[in-house]
Amino acid sequence: MRTRIKSFFRDSETIFWARLQAAIGVIATIVTYVDPQVLSPVVPGEWFPWFLVINGVLTEFLRRRRAEDL
Repeated sequence: MRTRIKSFFRDSETIFWARLQAAIGVIATIVTYVDPQVLSPVVPGEWFPWFLVINGVLTEFLRRRRAEDL
């Protein structure tokens, strides 16, 4: 099973992270379309900028971890 999962993501943490973000984004869009107030207790407005910064740093780390020339 681990081999199938690794081959699906082509042994790339960056591709895994991007697909995970896309899946979470689709779920969040559907949930907020049904009831916009559902996600406000989960991710308060003042945390959202920090979430974006952490997401960017994590994506950069995962990309540089795999690239030998960066």
